[in-house]
Amino acid sequence: QVDKFLYEDGHAIFLLAEGRLVNLGCATGHPSFVMSNSFSNQTLAQLELWQKEYEIGVYMLPKHLDEEVARLHLEQLGVKLTTLTKEQAEYLGVNIEGPYKPEHYRY
Repeated sequence: QVDKFLYEDGHAIFLLAEGRLVNLGCATGHPSFVMSNSFSNQTLAQLELWQKEYEIGVYMLPKHLDEEVARLHLEQLGVKLTTLTKEQAEYLGVNIEGPYKPEHYRY
C-alpha cells in the first residue's frame, strides 16, 4: 500500500493507498456505503432541525428520517421495497408512509 517515487536529485515521495483516501485504501476505515448512510442521516437531521425550527437541545433522529435513509440505500443492497397496502398498514397499526416501528422501538 506504499509506493516510493525516487527522483534523480535524491528526494523521494511516498504515496499511500495509490493516492486514495488512506482510511479506505488501506482498509482501516468504514466502507463508503456505511459513510453514505451516516452522512445521509446527518444531512436529513440538519434539514429537519432547520426547517422545523427545533429549540436548542439534543434529539433522537425521528424514525421517519431514519427509515428514509434506509430506503435510499436499499437499491445498493439489491433490495426492492414495496409499499404497504391499506390492509397491511391497518393490521400492523402503522401509517402507509411510515414510520413502521413504534416510537419506543430502538434500531
